[in-house]
Amino acid sequence: MKNISIRLTCLLVLIACVFPLRLHAGREEIKVAEASEVVREIMAIPEQSIPPSFLDNAAGIAVIPGLIKAGFVIGGRYGQGVISVRSADGSWSNPSFITLTGGSIGWQIGAQSTDIILVFKSRKSIDNLTNGKFTLGADASIAAGPVGRHAEAGTDIRLKAEIYSYSRSRGLFAGIALEGAALQVDAAANETYYGRAISLRDIFAGQVSQGPAAGEAFRQVLNKSAPHR
Repeated sequence: MKNISIRLTCLLVLIACVFPLRLHAGREEIKVAEASEVVREIMAIPEQSIPPSFLDNAAGIAVIPGLIKAGFVIGGRYGQGVISVRSADGSWSNPSFITLTGGSIGWQIGAQSTDIILVFKSRKSIDNLTNGKFTLGADASIAAGPVGRHAEAGTDIRLKAEIYSYSRSRGLFAGIALEGAALQVDAAANETYYGRAISLRDIFAGQVSQGPAAGEAFRQVLNKSAPHR
């Protein structure tokens, strides 16, 4: 078990080196803009989009553009993105930066870039995130989300998950299993983006001066795709 942990750690380090995803000054705005584009493109295809009923009741939405999945027997995922939560008036908050990491064991080889969207149905899951790093499937129940505007509402009743996950890879959009992946706030990126150290709670509560234009554009995309309840 120890050897597996060491190999997985080495793999994640390798992914970070081969695919330089660490955000630098100016990269935060690009990452937010990429997240906006992912949402726009997916919602523009009704037959392959997230069901409106899911979005109407979402407590939060996270977008991780270009998550890298790579492996050689032992696999790993690594990506950075943003999350926004629904405010008391039904609009969406300023974005916070997050990272998503995870590993898997089994025969696998190669690398792939995938866009990920997480739909948070529960405020409990948002609260878990504000407390720091948490594991999908352990600290918060997660399920691959149904696709299409006409997806049955009964899916939500049957699964009763706190978070629904979606992926887009090579033009395909579908639910994806992410059990065991870790979601964590990227405090360094938040500090760079907003110009000062700030807590996730303060970002979600609107206790920040308006960030770069990319953040407002992301909010507008979410307000259009998941309008006020």
